[in-house]
Amino acid sequence: MKALLVGDIGGTNARFALWRDNDLHAVQVFATADYSSPEQAIEAYLKEQGIARGGISDVCLSVAGPVEGDDFRFTNNHWRLNRTAFCQALQVQRLLMLNDFSAMALGMTRLKPGEFVEVCPGQADDARPALIIGPGTGLGVGTLLSLNKHWMALPGEGGHVDLPVGNAREAAIHQQIHSQIGHVSAETVLSGGGLVRLYQAICALDGATPQHKTPAQITDAALGGEPRALAVVEQFSRFLGRVAGNNVLTLGARGGVYIVGGVIPRFAELFLRSGFAASFADKGCMSGYFPGVPVWLVTAEFSGLLGAGVALQQVLDH
Repeated sequence: MKALLVGDIGGTNARFALWRDNDLHAVQVFATADYSSPEQAIEAYLKEQGIARGGISDVCLSVAGPVEGDDFRFTNNHWRLNRTAFCQALQVQRLLMLNDFSAMALGMTRLKPGEFVEVCPGQADDARPALIIGPGTGLGVGTLLSLNKHWMALPGEGGHVDLPVGNAREAAIHQQIHSQIGHVSAETVLSGGGLVRLYQAICALDGATPQHKTPAQITDAALGGEPRALAVVEQFSRFLGRVAGNNVLTLGARGGVYIVGGVIPRFAELFLRSGFAASFADKGCMSGYFPGVPVWLVTAEFSGLLGAGVALQQVLDH
């Protein structure tokens, strides 16, 4: 029997695994910079697993960007993929591709105890949509629905909505960033690079000389108690609350909110003490909508990869 392969391809790393018995096996991570194409990286993975070319029947890949047509260009790395050429090169029968945040959303259906932390208490309504939002290389936003025991993930580009402003300080920050780059999307601030941009804007408003150049330096300084770095992390958390709250109102997402991505776990304890929850529910006459909507911070390592497996399994089962 031929094997099933799932992949989760980001800007820096590509994660691959075999899908067997409704779960991941033999997970390996490859640097995208080391390979000229996804086919080459997958061939390296199969070689590691002792699987010959033609030994895979079906592949499901989670990829960053809109999935349409036969050709796909990866958003944050140099790879490109043509569906027909891919299947011919690897001798596979079927290639499924889904947006990375659709895969992340499906991965939330497989969370285990210890892989998430409560941010806001509440009871999820399983008949309503759930929101998945995550600052990482960019800002991903996805929606999860349960339909007749079948999971559906809705793709979108919600990270590119306008950054919401809730007070005079935030308006000044927005204006400072707008003067530098023009349109200010949520992703402009709510991402790894956005954390640096937010820090630079706050330094400019405070008349201070920036001391840090990377997201890691800023978060390390915040964890060390540096006041301005702490203020940046606090403002980042509040902006995320505003964007997440907007999405909850738009979607009616009483199924809960899952915060994913690589940025927030860097300062999880600060985030849990931040003004996220206050900004999340700061919606004027609709603020009463939010009590009872649960929010979780997800720390699971391979949610996108699991989501690709869930998507593949649902196709195989139907």
